Amino acid sequence: MIRELPVTELAKELADKKVSLEDANIWDVRDESAYIEGHISGASNQPINAGIDKQALDNAQGTVYVLCGGGSKAPRAANTLEDLDSSRDIVILTGGTRGAKSAGMDIVDGNKTM
Repeated sequence: MIRELPVTELAKELADKKVSLEDANIWDVRDESAYIEGHISGASNQPINAGIDKQALDNAQGTVYVLCGGGSKAPRAANTLEDLDSSRDIVILTGGTRGAKSAGMDIVDGNKTM
């Protein structure tokens, strides 16, 4: 099942300890260079343009949160994930990385947390 959640809501859930960063499977589906330029702390890079890694999906436990910079890649990736595993809870984080940065979430830029 695919649903949407504003990235600001995930930020609140993390701050309120309703969700832990260790338990959240946050997939940043932008290309590697965009990911390196800045991504949510704890997010893994799963570029949609390289194709979804079925093994990574199989290894992920629980909900998979999908985001991009704030555009169209996350919904496309979510649809692909649902095609691979229709029983999986998939959440599109609306607002993307730009929204996460605006919400004050930790953003990793290269090797530094901002």
